[in-house]
Amino acid sequence: MEIDAAAWTNLAIRWLHFVAGVSWIGASFYFVWLDNSLRAPQRPQPGVAGELWAVHGGGFYHNEKFLIAPAELPEHLHWFKWEAYTTWLSGFALLILIYYVGAETYLIDRSRMNLSHAGAVLVGLGALAGGWLIYDVLCRSPIGKNQAAFGAAWIAILTAVTFGLTRVFSDKGAFIHAGAIIGTTMAANVFFVIIPNQKKAVTAMIAGQAPDPALGATAKQRSVHNNYMTLPALLTMISGHYPQLVGHPFNWLLLAILAAASLMARHYFNLRHKGLERRELVAGAAGLFLATVLIAAIRPADAGGPSSANVSDLTISAIVVEHCVACHAAKPTNPAYPVAPNGLALESLEALRAHADMVRLQTVESELMPLGNQTGMTESERAALGAWLDEQEGGR
Repeated sequence: MEIDAAAWTNLAIRWLHFVAGVSWIGASFYFVWLDNSLRAPQRPQPGVAGELWAVHGGGFYHNEKFLIAPAELPEHLHWFKWEAYTTWLSGFALLILIYYVGAETYLIDRSRMNLSHAGAVLVGLGALAGGWLIYDVLCRSPIGKNQAAFGAAWIAILTAVTFGLTRVFSDKGAFIHAGAIIGTTMAANVFFVIIPNQKKAVTAMIAGQAPDPALGATAKQRSVHNNYMTLPALLTMISGHYPQLVGHPFNWLLLAILAAASLMARHYFNLRHKGLERRELVAGAAGLFLATVLIAAIRPADAGGPSSANVSDLTISAIVVEHCVACHAAKPTNPAYPVAPNGLALESLEALRAHADMVRLQTVESELMPLGNQTGMTESERAALGAWLDEQEGGR
């Protein structure tokens, strides 16, 4: 009996990451909704800024928010932190397992930058740490006091970083690191700001002192930022499944536009919960998404590649054997794949014809395959493959 320990480890960590992420995002969305939905107390009490009655699962719940803190510290106080920590730790473990251990396959693209294995990992780690440091400095600057100005500045910085990463790493590697920068920033907000500020408030109460209101205000600022960054982070997590986005020549720009659309959608719901519905935000988000689709459909003009008449089956077989079948075979020779990815074996022209659309999108149009272009597939070979696939499609 043979067990693929790496694949099962990958599944276990990915499952944990997904479940923890659902918990963290759910808590984040709930508390922002709760904060925006509070109403003035029907029976005013000292220090209570708002309340909310809710019904769920057959029970009634009464929530009260204190402007700073209650007069006495309750005996049981739940801390929302491990959802964030577990999400980041499991996500970082996946980053190591897939992109750092497998850097030669998933991260490095030597046609862009001839990085060593260790060099690529250091660049990735530097991007994560640098992203948090830049964000934190921006928050503490005068710009951090203006939500709109901060949002515009942070999006511009992330877009510039993503552009730079697409010039260093493979497209998938660049996108996953853009998402990891956002995720690291969100988790660091919890670890370095939100929880420490809450602990300082509790310590002050235990000492019989009134907590500093600035602690709560700063923690809320970072919590709101996390709420808005959630959707762009999720977008980068699923983007690898969509080569029309990741493999586009202007993928960094498409990601920025989609991120802006997600921020408008998130802002709409945050305002709606306050009773300040702004439907133009929904229209704007939909318009940005449509603009992204239209831009994605535009690709550089064909520079005059080979015609289908000049491409023989023998030529295509040689291209596929050299660049595809190491992974896409019944028994792959690439050690990174014990079985063919997505069960797709391309050891015959019949199989290539059957999966022509997928091969064209992944290899010819987006140039995502071969991963990191490890085999050195040339533009002329991609053009020849595209011409042959077009001929097969035309002959159906």
